[in-house]
Amino acid sequence: MKILLLTNSLAGGGAERVVATLANFWAGKGWDVTVLTLAPRSEDFYVLDPQVARIALDRAGASRNVLHGLLQNLSRVLALRRTLKQLRPDVAVAMMSTPNVLLALASRGMRGLLAVGSERCYPPHAPLGRLWHELRRRTYGRLGAVVALTNECAAWITAHSSARRVPVIPNPTPWPLPARPPLLAPQDLCRPARKVLLAVGRLDPVKNFGTLLAVFARLAARHPEWDLVILGEGPERPLLETAVQGTRLEGRVALPGIAGNVGDWYARADLFVLTSHSEGFPNALAEALAHGLPAVGFDCNTGPRDIIRDGVDGLLVPAGDAAALERALGRMMLDSALRHALAARAADARERFSLERVAGMWEALFRELSGAPAPRARHAQGETHEA
Repeated sequence: MKILLLTNSLAGGGAERVVATLANFWAGKGWDVTVLTLAPRSEDFYVLDPQVARIALDRAGASRNVLHGLLQNLSRVLALRRTLKQLRPDVAVAMMSTPNVLLALASRGMRGLLAVGSERCYPPHAPLGRLWHELRRRTYGRLGAVVALTNECAAWITAHSSARRVPVIPNPTPWPLPARPPLLAPQDLCRPARKVLLAVGRLDPVKNFGTLLAVFARLAARHPEWDLVILGEGPERPLLETAVQGTRLEGRVALPGIAGNVGDWYARADLFVLTSHSEGFPNALAEALAHGLPAVGFDCNTGPRDIIRDGVDGLLVPAGDAAALERALGRMMLDSALRHALAARAADARERFSLERVAGMWEALFRELSGAPAPRARHAQGETHEA
């Protein structure tokens, strides 16, 4: 199989991580894999397998005005089309709305190419400008399929675009997680024998960490053995640091920044919490469960209800309901038996969202769209082998 994966960049982010993860997996299977980005390679954060070809069109950047934007996007489409003609992949997969549109336009009339788009968030949570919204509506029907992360996302794409096929494929959750710089050692920050409530995400208003700090401030006196750690970086850092000082919990709340070894933090923590106003498919939540960490999360649109099995491996509370979040966290912080029971089943996420399973869903879609037969198993001397 010869496959091209198109995305805006390989800078840190959920969609970018999925591109790198799938590219490395398929290269390991012997596929001919190319990762193509609009942004330059200098922005790369994720590391690709040496077997993965890397091409940067270096055509990212904001538009100065409408005319400049039209010329920029025409240049992107033409550059992408030239690359497709040069490489002649069997499959081209775009990640995120604007690359989807660019692929739909660039691949028009190219016989033998299977072009697939993929939305990586719930579109109403990341509205496009009027022009891009209209292009998405009109061009998605030119793609063989547009993959959605959740059923809610699939329903929206079906209702608001010309997409002909909208399968649901979740993000893969590799386990154990690879570590990369910057490395932050939990033992350097977390005191021995202390319980840790962990949150992971960009310090951005959508993650709603202000509500988390307010809720923890109310719980802290009743649960003196617990500390809160929020991993991540972003524009809300000054505001959150001021909020921590205002609650007088400086010794019990930490904002250490980005950790490239987040798996070590999942292993050190006792409970995970997600307080976002909105999500697409929260990778950190799936990663936490895969590490056997029970979770409490707002049931926002979309993602948490597709990951947390309420009462099985975590607790879902109504989106935005701070009082309900406080009750759920208090219950989990108090009841170690409950945490352990949910933790025992949280690790099911390793299989539910395993790289092998999710990549297999993509591969099944490629076979279906191309009309290729599914691999057959043959049995010999009691053993099963893939044909």
